[in-house]
Amino acid sequence: MRSRSHLLNSATAERYHRDVALATDRIARKLATVDSPFTGVSPRDLAPLVDGVDLDTPLGDTAAALDELEQVYLRDAVWFHHPRYLAHLNCPLVLPAVVGEAVMAAVNSSMDTWDQSAGGTLMERRLIDWTARRVGLGTGADGIFTSGGSQSNLHALLLAREEALRLAAKRAHATGGDGDPGSVRNAVLPTLRVLASEISHFSIDKSARILGLAPDAVVPVPVDATTRRMSVDALSKALDRCARRGETVMAVVATAGTTDFGSIDPLPRIAELCERHGTWMHVDAAYGCGLLVSPTRRHLLNGIERADSVTVDYHKSFFQPVSSSAVLVRDRAVLSHSTYYADYLNPRRMAENAIPNQVDKSLQTTRRFDALKLWMTLRVMGPDAVGELFDEVVDRAFEGWKLLEADPRFEVAVRPELSTLVFRHRPAPGTPAALADAATLYAREMLAANGEALIASTVADGRHWLKFTLLNPMTSSEDISAVLDLIATYAERHLAAAAPAALGT
Repeated sequence: MRSRSHLLNSATAERYHRDVALATDRIARKLATVDSPFTGVSPRDLAPLVDGVDLDTPLGDTAAALDELEQVYLRDAVWFHHPRYLAHLNCPLVLPAVVGEAVMAAVNSSMDTWDQSAGGTLMERRLIDWTARRVGLGTGADGIFTSGGSQSNLHALLLAREEALRLAAKRAHATGGDGDPGSVRNAVLPTLRVLASEISHFSIDKSARILGLAPDAVVPVPVDATTRRMSVDALSKALDRCARRGETVMAVVATAGTTDFGSIDPLPRIAELCERHGTWMHVDAAYGCGLLVSPTRRHLLNGIERADSVTVDYHKSFFQPVSSSAVLVRDRAVLSHSTYYADYLNPRRMAENAIPNQVDKSLQTTRRFDALKLWMTLRVMGPDAVGELFDEVVDRAFEGWKLLEADPRFEVAVRPELSTLVFRHRPAPGTPAALADAATLYAREMLAANGEALIASTVADGRHWLKFTLLNPMTSSEDISAVLDLIATYAERHLAAAAPAALGT
């Protein structure tokens, strides 16, 4: 049967080598010649090419399929490695991780049970222990690799919810009330609250909905207007207010690297409040986790060691391919809240016999061996080298901030703590806010349409701002300066064209 010739096995090992070489050769040539982060192609232009592919009629040849792939994907791909990709939290990759990705894809281990990935199970557990030590969570810590920060946050809040319900049932039983878990769940679930900064990641609200919490369960805590860090005074008042209302704060979410500003909430003071109120503290360090290996800036995460759970995204600031994330907990026992046993997969007797099945801790069942990429990175480069790369992008953001501060064409929102710059074009005095916002967004759109750079935007204080997210050590101050010049040119062009109509002249 000809179809068997496409299976990866001992008989096709040579073809595997040849076909993968065709792909890697093409990508290597592409990487060497890419001169912009994006072509500027529109959905309207690209969709007909993709829709025109007849998926029921195979090409029968890897080279031909790669030629087609060039037209529908590679030609217009967004290249995160380009120094003028400045948009989102996407990093260029380190080579050892890419090698790990290739090995992982070919072996295709599934990380749910020991009998599907023996060595992988132990390697993942070792990396979790290594990360937990870097965080400072203590010898009782544990965790699991996940698909990304959103899943890590969901998992952490699930554990926090179940702990809150467990403690409520325990208190009810101790006071002679109805300690039945089901009754307690029904009574307490509507009262559960999550306190998070008003600029925390949207996955916190999304997780609350998935977890069946009340529509108003996530309480936004104001941030300081100057630093964009969570206000500890506001958090303290919110905790007291919840207590007066008979609401149970199941978690306080602190952010170590907000998506919009890169700001790091005051972790030690938040930890003090959580300890005083007996509240679960979760730290979303999806972005800021690169500080764990920074040779110079680890102190910015002081206080994270007091958290009950932590989210880390290696595919942001450890320069790993997507996906590579983890959720860590101080007390490994709480992971039992996500443990389910199935006779066909991980029967209870395996746990009793100390067989390490990772599915016992995970929300996922089938799961990729994403830990291999980080393992290869640490074994080839070492953590200090990764931290040096992250330090470079933080340094570059500070250089960019100084450029913006000295440039009268721009207004900058906040001095960066990590590698994010939030700013906007400053028009002439008297320019209507709506027109100024439109000019700011026009500049971003033109950069993308012309393929000159990719940048992001956000809304803060009711106004539109532009955002550089710097995660590429190859981005230079000259790149930043050149993109700023382009932004100013486009914004001023839009203002010149639109101002007479906007002003009624």
